[in-house]
Amino acid sequence: MAGPALAHVGVQPVGEAAKGGYATVNFKVPNERDDASTVKLEVNFPTEHPLASVAPQTVPGWKIVVTKSKLAKPIEMHGKQITEAVSKVTWTATGDGGVAPGYFQQFPLSIGQLPENADQLVFKTLQTYDNDEVVRWIDAPVEGAEPESPAPVLTLTAASEDGHGAPAGDKAGDDAKGGADHASDESAGDHASSAASSDSSDGTARGLGIAGIVIGIAGVAYGVLAGRRRTPSSTDTPAS
Repeated sequence: MAGPALAHVGVQPVGEAAKGGYATVNFKVPNERDDASTVKLEVNFPTEHPLASVAPQTVPGWKIVVTKSKLAKPIEMHGKQITEAVSKVTWTATGDGGVAPGYFQQFPLSIGQLPENADQLVFKTLQTYDNDEVVRWIDAPVEGAEPESPAPVLTLTAASEDGHGAPAGDKAGDDAKGGADHASDESAGDHASSAASSDSSDGTARGLGIAGIVIGIAGVAYGVLAGRRRTPSSTDTPAS
C-alpha cells in the first residue's frame, strides 16, 4: 500500500482558482488497496467559506448527489441574498463500477464564488471501498508537517484587478480601437494629401490666369500700336 503522502485524495484547479472568482477543479481519487475498489466519495465543503454555486460534471458510471444546507448568516452574490449553500457532494459508483486497484478517477466540479479573504479551502473527504472500509481524509494542513490523512486543499491565487480576470472581448476592443486609429490616421493623411493637391492646383490655375492676363494686355498694346502705324497722316494726303 502506498504511503498517505504519496497517494491520497487531492484537489487541483484547471488553470487558476482566483479569489473572488469561479474555478473548475478536479478531485483526484487514487485507489490505495490491492483487493478492493473505491465505490463512494464524499466531499464536504467548508462552512466558514460557503460556496453557493457548485455544478458537477457527469462522470460515467457514477451517481452524483449535491447536498445543500441553510446558512447561519446569509451571503450576498450578484446582488442577491443567498440563504443556503452546498455542504457536500457525493459520488456513488453504479453497477459494478468504481475505481479498481491500480487506477485513479477524477471528479470535476465548477465552484464559486470563491472567497476573497482566504488563501485556501479545505475539503474534508471520505473514501469508501467495496469491502466497507472508509478512509477519512480530514486532517487540516499543518505548517512544516504532513498529516497522516491530509484533507484535499485548494490553494487560491490573488485576484486580478477586475476580480475575475480580463474579459476575452478586451483584446478585440483594443484591436478594433487600434484599427480605428489607423484608419483615422490614414484618413487624415489622405485629407492632407488632397489639400496639398488642391493647393497645388489652385496655384497652377492662378499662375495660368495671371499669365493669360499679361498676354492679353500685351496683345491689346500691340494692337493699338499697329493701328496707329496704319492710320495715314495729313501730310500724306495726295493733291487733287
